Amino acid sequence: MTDINRRKFLGGALATGGVVTSRIVLPVPLAAQTKTRAGSDLEGTAGADEAIDFRYAPVLQQTAFCFPDDPYKSLVRRNGELLYGYKRDEVRYFPLRITFGLDGMREAEVVSNALESPGVPIVRTVLQRAEATINLLTFATKNEGEGRVDNVLMEVRSRKAGQVAVAPLIGIESEQEYELRLQPEVVQVVDKRDGSLLLIAKVFEYPTEKSRLKGGFDSAPRIKALELHPSVISSEHPYRVFIRLPQQGQTAEQLTAGTADPEKQIANARKFWQAWSPLQKPVSWEVGGRQGEFLTACARNILQAREVREGKLTFQVGPTCYRGLWVVDGNFILEAARYLGYDKEAMEGLKTTWTKQQPSGQIIAAGGPEHYKDTAIAMFTLVRQCELSQDWSLLHELEPQVVHAIEFIESLLPRAKAENSALGRYGLLPRGFADGGFDGSREELTNTIWTLAGLKSIAAAGAAQKMPRIARASGVYQQLSTAFQDAARQEMRDYDGRFRYLPMLLKEDPLWQQSNAWDRPRPQCAQWAMSHTIIPGCVFDANDPVVKGHVALMLAVRQEDIPAETGWEHHDAVWPYNSAFVAEVYLWLGMKQEARDTFVGFLNHATPNYVWREEQSLQQAMVTNYTGDMPHNWASAECIRYLRHSMALEDGDELRLLAGITDADTKAGTPTVIEGSPTRFGRIGLRLEPLNGKSGWRLAFEREAGPQPSSVSLPSTLGGFHIVPSSQIKITGKNVAGNNAEVDPALRRWSVTWKA
Repeated sequence: MTDINRRKFLGGALATGGVVTSRIVLPVPLAAQTKTRAGSDLEGTAGADEAIDFRYAPVLQQTAFCFPDDPYKSLVRRNGELLYGYKRDEVRYFPLRITFGLDGMREAEVVSNALESPGVPIVRTVLQRAEATINLLTFATKNEGEGRVDNVLMEVRSRKAGQVAVAPLIGIESEQEYELRLQPEVVQVVDKRDGSLLLIAKVFEYPTEKSRLKGGFDSAPRIKALELHPSVISSEHPYRVFIRLPQQGQTAEQLTAGTADPEKQIANARKFWQAWSPLQKPVSWEVGGRQGEFLTACARNILQAREVREGKLTFQVGPTCYRGLWVVDGNFILEAARYLGYDKEAMEGLKTTWTKQQPSGQIIAAGGPEHYKDTAIAMFTLVRQCELSQDWSLLHELEPQVVHAIEFIESLLPRAKAENSALGRYGLLPRGFADGGFDGSREELTNTIWTLAGLKSIAAAGAAQKMPRIARASGVYQQLSTAFQDAARQEMRDYDGRFRYLPMLLKEDPLWQQSNAWDRPRPQCAQWAMSHTIIPGCVFDANDPVVKGHVALMLAVRQEDIPAETGWEHHDAVWPYNSAFVAEVYLWLGMKQEARDTFVGFLNHATPNYVWREEQSLQQAMVTNYTGDMPHNWASAECIRYLRHSMALEDGDELRLLAGITDADTKAGTPTVIEGSPTRFGRIGLRLEPLNGKSGWRLAFEREAGPQPSSVSLPSTLGGFHIVPSSQIKITGKNVAGNNAEVDPALRRWSVTWKA
């Protein structure tokens, strides 16, 4: 298994320019007024189609069907093809591919590919030929005495009355040479080099001449076809084949007995997953509809990608090119793990991150040595995990390492000056790897702005915990913040005369001077780090020009309901889970409808199996490009995070409840319940449910012991109903423009109602 760095995914870009303006004016189609944070004059769009129907799913799809923490990351494509042995920096390449079909003149059409349920990754694929339907049931087992096995039950049925002649095929695309071995009851395919078993197949309910189970092997230089004996079938008498692929080097003798009863094998797999829970106590969620399905599936996705590597539990991004530890991805995946109740595992994952610290103090993981931001992000993650656990002992334990990390960041400033870059002249971090669309060592800002977020977070934690060696990070933060604000004023650019924004690449970087406009940067490229620095980084005020420019830019480049061309694929493409970062920014700003519309757009770029590709082309694009892993579990984490934050958003020392709940969320009239959810203020419980006859809504709130928030707010209107005043509630305009309800933050348990 080879770890692949994101810097290897490249793309082109376009530049824009124009007249400087002093106020944000959004493109006319986007200029519907929206509620925003108090004092903000941002405008945006509202009311997009809110159906979650997977309308923007990529054509190239793959789904994991392995177990949690499984080292065998088995994948199945939409056509039922099995994928093994990913090694290259190319999303389509797998050294070994197993396909299933029928001999004949035509390829089968894919009718459907679906999970048994969001929490049960037994995958049913339906293929169709003119006169026959092929059903494939794909699943993993790990039975005692057998070990880890991939299984496919193939069933061919006639689509018409009467009989149909068929010849099932099992295709093997590989550079290896295989040979066929016929046994009395099964067919084996083995590696010619060492005789190791690739697969074993057993035919059931053979309609005619059962004694003629022979099979054949047609071998081309790369593609081999296992040809099972032709037969005549009908709708009542299908051709059934059970195929088993050992994952741990098992022999045919070990697997043959298990081929006799495929239904038992399916039941074993189903029993495991039905006993599995996406949540761990004390956390519980109750979310209705499609969003609840996503919650369950995303929890499963994250655990399927997770793995013990070198004895350390590692929350990995995906099963192929991102099968490894990325510090920035990990920050959000570990937070999502906490929201699911995986406290112990999240702490183990955090400790794994800090094992990546080098003698210099730098944290280096899969992002590479010029991903300087990873050192600050590791500190940010440490603080967040301590907040959520209400346990600061790990910060004290890691104090020497944290101090060394701060010293490393300090050492970068003179290094930047010595390299005589524009960054150094501003007093920022050295040239580095931006990620998210910019390759190589560049005059970029993502390293600096994420470092600001990490320094601010760790300095505040050091002060609160009376750890002066850590609190001194505040001085580094102030120095870097002052330098950044000066740079930002000079580096802001104009977007077609409509607003000003801060690109992530400085004006001096040679990419802006590319002779071919197609190769120049897109304004929105690599803005991912700005989203993070806004929230959860909390580095900027809502009315900071860089925040206004970022939001205006994200609204201006919307396609397929989300910001487009923000990553490696610069043209006619989207980076779906990047839109979830932007949705969080909208949520923080009080742009509730824009947040929900963007989040729904993000969900609609998943497949019906609830997984995302990192980047994909637009649906109408004439050139198809894909970048990154699938399933991509930073995307899974962002889904979980947004669902939690829409119900309970921590905004500095304030707690904002139901910040993302819109009328569309209340239409179904189903309750939403979150219990034991960790926050920096202690665990909280929320029970939002309709009143009898849907005559209003009731919210019950409970907070366990923890630091008291400075304020607790919630909307004064919900689903067309108005909050009922009480001694606990007052209506204010604080925090979010328009009427807002404030609850005494000292109260740990209360309830409110909204009525006509």
